[in-house]
Amino acid sequence: MELLYKDLTDAIIKAFYDVYNELGYGFLEKVYQNSLYLELRARGFQVEAQKQIKVHFKGIEVGEYYADLVVNDTIILELKAAEVVLEEFELQLINYLKGTDKEIGLLLNFGKKPEFRRKVFENSRKKLKRVES
Repeated sequence: MELLYKDLTDAIIKAFYDVYNELGYGFLEKVYQNSLYLELRARGFQVEAQKQIKVHFKGIEVGEYYADLVVNDTIILELKAAEVVLEEFELQLINYLKGTDKEIGLLLNFGKKPEFRRKVFENSRKKLKRVES
């Protein structure tokens, strides 16, 4: 079974490792965000930083959050600069996916060792939205 947006997520993960290999561990999250933003743009991707994303509950807007990065209006990137990936980071990203029309998220941790998690959340509301477009 082919992963959803596999080529795009693979390219993002490669850029993540390239940024990590250049900067290493120990900077604030914002430094990694700015660097990954520049790297992805240089590779030809559409990238938005701190993009406002509206969260819906039963079709009603109930709030908003700001995604660290959104690539090609498709993939949410949640960046961390923590020693290890915590379950709460993964749950945070899943909640972002649940509340929005985005289906794929990448948690990228610029910790002592680089780590990533790929999260997928599809639901009927998203499928209906896609059909209507």
